[in-house]
Amino acid sequence: MTSEISGWRRATSLVRAGLARTLNNETAETLYLNSGFVFNSAAEAEAAFKGENDVYIYSRYSNPTVTLFEQRLAALEGAEMCRATATGMAAVFSALSCQLKSGDRIVAARELFGSCHYILSEILPKWGVETKFVIGSNLDSWKTALSQPTNAVFLESPSNPMLDLVDIAAVAELAHNAGAKVIVDNVLATPLFQSPLALGADIVVYSSTKHIDGQGRCLGGAVLSSAAWMNDYFIPFYRNTGPSISSFNAWIMAKSLETMELRVERMTSTAAKIAKWLTGHEKVLQVRYPGLANHPQHYLAKRQMINYSNIITIEVVGGKTGAFNVLDAFSLIDLSNNLGDAKSLACHPATTTHARIPTDERIDCGITDGIVRISVGLEDLDDLIEDLLQALGKAC
Repeated sequence: MTSEISGWRRATSLVRAGLARTLNNETAETLYLNSGFVFNSAAEAEAAFKGENDVYIYSRYSNPTVTLFEQRLAALEGAEMCRATATGMAAVFSALSCQLKSGDRIVAARELFGSCHYILSEILPKWGVETKFVIGSNLDSWKTALSQPTNAVFLESPSNPMLDLVDIAAVAELAHNAGAKVIVDNVLATPLFQSPLALGADIVVYSSTKHIDGQGRCLGGAVLSSAAWMNDYFIPFYRNTGPSISSFNAWIMAKSLETMELRVERMTSTAAKIAKWLTGHEKVLQVRYPGLANHPQHYLAKRQMINYSNIITIEVVGGKTGAFNVLDAFSLIDLSNNLGDAKSLACHPATTTHARIPTDERIDCGITDGIVRISVGLEDLDDLIEDLLQALGKAC
């Protein structure tokens, strides 16, 4: 079922979009936990399976609660259609595999989350799909790679964990000239701070586990695109392979969207202040944050993003030992590979989220052993700075 984009402004859509009350006129959104639906006649069932009736058939295909979440997120993203998935990686894998076949070619930024890199470097090549990795921030690399026919382009911007940016509009133009569909993993920017579809991308994917839920409760993902692409490519794959989200998780995600703007704006404001405070600290070799003027692509961040991120990446002195000392010294910030949570979290990408990427490739992307990724939460700014101050004091 396609989403109906209202004329509401963002804050209203986050609370109201997709709301369809039952005859009981409940205030909160209804949770449908059923797996299936009944038909009034065999002829009605036949028409439903032929696609002649716009009704619910089976919750693996669609479910009223899932539809609520999908329509609310589509309204926020400005997309014609959304389909929710069980996880963010299910969204990434489905968006790729639904449209690629043996002999096809994909060009991707090399700066990717570890599991995304694995899909592109290990799984798709086994199916006969050629993957070409390029330096995401280098437009000349994209021009060279997209000088020949290509079927898909995949990128993260900002990237995880180094917060490198890709010029989405420029890459989309090159990709379309090469015959490719552009898929953007927009998880770090969130739909609040960046609109890839408006910049020329064709498909946007999310791990809704991150900022959308934002409270460490549920797994989920989403794929958003035009109705034509969804109907021609994604939905047949989705219905027959089963990456769908549970209705309970979709209900949590839909309710979380109501407070997403408040949470993410607050976390980002705090992150910007912490990034500035960290700059120049004697135990910090570098601070990566798109909102800082010294970020190598700050100009691009200002052009294609409304705001920046609640993620800060730092390199501490002492390599792995220094990074581990800092992580182990945190008393407020938790060690976790998740991000976008209301609680501040930190991790060591080289040994966790990006551990499977070959060492030389990881280092080429800037992910040295001293890198620590911090996801800023909703705690008090001064408490976070105090925890960072004492933890950095334990570095080499």
